[in-house]
Amino acid sequence: MHDISLLTLLLLCLAAAAAGWIDAVVGGGGLLQLPALLVGLPHMAAAHALGTNKAVSIVGTAAAAVTYTRKAPVDVRTAIRIGLAAIVGSLGGAFFAAGINSDVLRPLIMVILLVVLAFVLLRPTFGAVSGTGPVTRRRVLVAILVAGLGLGFYDGLIGPGTGTFLVIAFAAILHMDLVTASATTKVVNTCTNLGALITFSAQGQVLWSIAAPMALFNLGGGMLGAHMALKRGSGFVRVVLVVVVVTLVCKLGYDEWVA
Repeated sequence: MHDISLLTLLLLCLAAAAAGWIDAVVGGGGLLQLPALLVGLPHMAAAHALGTNKAVSIVGTAAAAVTYTRKAPVDVRTAIRIGLAAIVGSLGGAFFAAGINSDVLRPLIMVILLVVLAFVLLRPTFGAVSGTGPVTRRRVLVAILVAGLGLGFYDGLIGPGTGTFLVIAFAAILHMDLVTASATTKVVNTCTNLGALITFSAQGQVLWSIAAPMALFNLGGGMLGAHMALKRGSGFVRVVLVVVVVTLVCKLGYDEWVA
């Protein structure tokens, strides 16, 4: 167990609650939660930060998935198929994660954020409404390969931003509106978190004493975020996405080049 102060643990729990809310609304809560772990516990190995992040995230993501599937038009069958592929991908990604240096994570996360921001700003109508017509079997296969295996591997290897990328992938490939894409993402993201967590746990890279209290806060944030997204719709999800990405780009840029 890492010896940390009560104040540090409280701040990490508050970050987990905010990350759970963000993750439920638009995905990408790990972009807040993982940097919080790296800052709050600067001597923690990158693999332990990634493993602990997964143990926290899976709780809020699973709760949000249950909330969404009760009220949103989620194709659970397709989501589970993609999720099973995501488990395989995340198991593989987590296997290689031990070799990642924490000094590489910050600039890499910032590049990922900038790509997401550019995509959303250049496509103002993206995800506003669902596409028309049936989704072909080919598109479902592409979603399984890209969102399942591909993003599952990324989630196990690094993690932050996976939920956001899944939302974008489902809206682009399967023509979902942002609320339905967010709902489907929670089912798949729960699977990717599970696959990665199994690997991290087996390697002893989860700090459970820190993850447990953070997970409770993440749970509350996730349930609240899902309810708000369902109530307010795709426009709200899009605004949150842009605000979160811009804020995190500025924060990571400051930490990397100014602080």
